[in-house]
Amino acid sequence: MRLLLAEDDATLARQLRRELEEAGFTVDHAADGAEAAHLGAEERYAACILDLGLPERDGISVLSGWRKGGVAIPQLILTAREAFADKVAGFRAGADDYLTKPFRMEEVVLRLRALTRRAAGHASPVLACGPLAHDTVAGSFTLDGLPLRLTAFEARILAHLLHHAARVVSRTELSEQLYGADSDRDFNTIEVLVSRLRRKIAPCVIETLRGEGWRLSPPA
Repeated sequence: MRLLLAEDDATLARQLRRELEEAGFTVDHAADGAEAAHLGAEERYAACILDLGLPERDGISVLSGWRKGGVAIPQLILTAREAFADKVAGFRAGADDYLTKPFRMEEVVLRLRALTRRAAGHASPVLACGPLAHDTVAGSFTLDGLPLRLTAFEARILAHLLHHAARVVSRTELSEQLYGADSDRDFNTIEVLVSRLRRKIAPCVIETLRGEGWRLSPPA
């Protein structure tokens, strides 16, 4: 899952980015509102963490602009502004969740996992495809109730496929969720990782639809 982190505090941004990447997210960072507005409009993200007190363009303005432009990225506002009026303004602008500073890093991760899960249309915190299951709260994977050992990239691919099981996920979509805006997207590596995942999750199936992408399916 790829996130946009819009935060001007460099120290906090580094801490958040480290924690989120350890939790399995890919993170792009914007240090001001103008950059955040551009990235949110041009790139595809599973969710956004948005500070209200951004330089150049404040968070409410950024969020309102996105919503008016049809950008539907789930939004977690993360701010020092705790007045009720600020919360109302945030939700009216289109926020999905609101968390005030100081906060626990673990709570940010939990809220983001819930946001991305609900945005994909899942109410249950456990996503299942036959004997394969992903606990989105713990971030763990099991097959027939036994833990699956996955690399970080394998876990990101499988999480995205499980969030969107039964529909085709294109190569472009998957690469956008695996790599940040400044990274080179390596389709050959993705092909290798998908092949490796097929062996690990059997009897579940990752179908290849030529010219379209991949689809996760339960055993026949």
